Amino acid sequence: MPKTTPLNAVHRAAGARMVDFGGWDMPLHYGSQIDEHHAVRSDAGMFDVSHMRVVDLQGSGADSPRAFLRYALANNVDKLKTPGKALYSCLLRDDGFVLDDLIVYFLRENCFRLVVNAATAENDVAWLSRLAARRAPGLSIIPRDDLAMIAVQGPHAREKVWRAVVGSEPATRDLAPFNAVSLASPWGELFVARTGYTGEDGFEIVVPAAYAEALWQALRAAGVAACGLGARDTLRLEAGMNLYGQDMNDAVSPLESGLGWTIDLAGGRDFVGRPALLEHPATRQLVGLLLQDAGGVLRAHQIVHTERGDGEITSGTFAPTMKASIALARLPIGIAEGEIVDVDVRGRALKARVVKPPFVRHGKVLV
Repeated sequence: MPKTTPLNAVHRAAGARMVDFGGWDMPLHYGSQIDEHHAVRSDAGMFDVSHMRVVDLQGSGADSPRAFLRYALANNVDKLKTPGKALYSCLLRDDGFVLDDLIVYFLRENCFRLVVNAATAENDVAWLSRLAARRAPGLSIIPRDDLAMIAVQGPHAREKVWRAVVGSEPATRDLAPFNAVSLASPWGELFVARTGYTGEDGFEIVVPAAYAEALWQALRAAGVAACGLGARDTLRLEAGMNLYGQDMNDAVSPLESGLGWTIDLAGGRDFVGRPALLEHPATRQLVGLLLQDAGGVLRAHQIVHTERGDGEITSGTFAPTMKASIALARLPIGIAEGEIVDVDVRGRALKARVVKPPFVRHGKVLV
């Protein structure tokens, strides 16, 4: 049986079309995926992301979470200097391949918070626990199954959160992107982060699981549209954001997944996967594609033919904001922005132009 989030009954009562997503029973849409997509681009929409796992790391001294994560993560947590600051990073295997991508928050020196992907959560915790057994045996790794998470995204998302959560505006109005703050609410302590996965502004709100439904209904009353996984996928692809299991996985280097910017090789810091990354430079790159020909839609696993060799689409869709088909594709190194390539779409060679993601950001088409 698929796992369920604390909002499962709410989704079903709202008539959502439910699907199995990585072993979780999740809403695909509530009637119109396209309407939900446009709601986020033009106003405000929300997503149940409680299937993602919040994991707290606690310790001190030689077993401090900072010292441990300095080794465990490819990005450098020493960049996190103020409480609430967040950092995007890959979690790598020893061979340099990607176990997961995650966000790490600095709460205080004895406590850091990770938010990891649903499908990889159990493996992530097991991997971190094995590393900690060797590097920081006194570190506590605590999966927070008592918490739920709701992402509210769109140009009017923040003001609608302020309307729904009375008293939240003073604490979050000046919150910079990739920062978070804890605040009191009628539904217990909320952890509010100015992060997201859509290319729009907004908050991701961690709430005690027992109060997730109350917060969801308050947001609905404030005019936030309920959105499902379908819109989440088209939004994140327009924003040029990777999806684990498609655009990156444990058989691909982050250097070939458009994630080189998250790998901090400066200063000689030792971290898991560093030797492998240095030994095996990238031979492929992740690029954006914009379909030029009519008669098809770019989809994952379609073969891309270029003058430097073949590649493959990792994610593709019809982009509602752009009214065009777009994709992320892993192609040979050296393919430049503006080049035209051929994509095999059901046996037909369709032309696509190589572009630099993101395709859309803050409602504006960029390519």
